[in-house]
Amino acid sequence: MNHMPLVHIDLIEGRSQDQLRAMVKDVTEAIVKNTGAPAEHVHVVLNEMAKEHYAVGGILKADE
Repeated sequence: MNHMPLVHIDLIEGRSQDQLRAMVKDVTEAIVKNTGAPAEHVHVVLNEMAKEHYAVGGILKADE
């Protein structure tokens, strides 16, 4: 069976490359563990949003 899990992660900008690298590694390991897909078939897409482009409860994260 050929698996190709695709994981999209939306997050607010500001994390270091080391943090993002560690997160992608951990997410990939979790997908492999729970689906049996080989790591080389797991795709992770990070969408970083500017604080000015994200709001919760009508308040921009940039304004907090």
